[in-house]
Amino acid sequence: MSLLRRLWGWFWRPSASWSLGALLVVGGLGGIIFWGGLNTAMEKTNTLEFCISCHEMQSTVYEEYKKSVHFSNASGVRAICSDCHVPKDWTHKVIRKIQATGELYHHLAGTIDTLEKFEAKRPELAARVWTAMKATDSRECRNCHSFESMAFHKQTARASEKMQEAMKTGETCIDCHKGIAHKLPPRDD
Repeated sequence: MSLLRRLWGWFWRPSASWSLGALLVVGGLGGIIFWGGLNTAMEKTNTLEFCISCHEMQSTVYEEYKKSVHFSNASGVRAICSDCHVPKDWTHKVIRKIQATGELYHHLAGTIDTLEKFEAKRPELAARVWTAMKATDSRECRNCHSFESMAFHKQTARASEKMQEAMKTGETCIDCHKGIAHKLPPRDD
């Protein structure tokens, strides 16, 4: 019992003017407030409203997205920007958010602030997204879609054939579905 009492006393003993216990409690509360603020900011930047708050997005990719099956479809399920462009798991989400600071830089620098500038950069922007999706086996697509869940018999004959072939050969969603939500860049033929 005396060991427990000594540890308890040591825990609350002042260090200069604050006890170790008070420092830990204040530090713990500060950590909770910081973590809550960080999580709130991360979730706020995952909203459709945040994504289209830049006029570059409103007048280009958002207009394209509104014409896609990810915006309006028979099942009534809508995927928003973050569903396709931000990983769900925390570690990969933080990495993606850090990468997105480069996109904020280009917004502030005016790199894509006109339709002409955006269209000139579209091939590079699309290639970057496609490369990332290929590297992760279309991880964000697979949050909603999986070969194992597909009812091939309910698909058109061609879609069923292609999906089953892709499953057997290990292809990933982006191999065939570039341009599913946004306009394809011009080809360099």
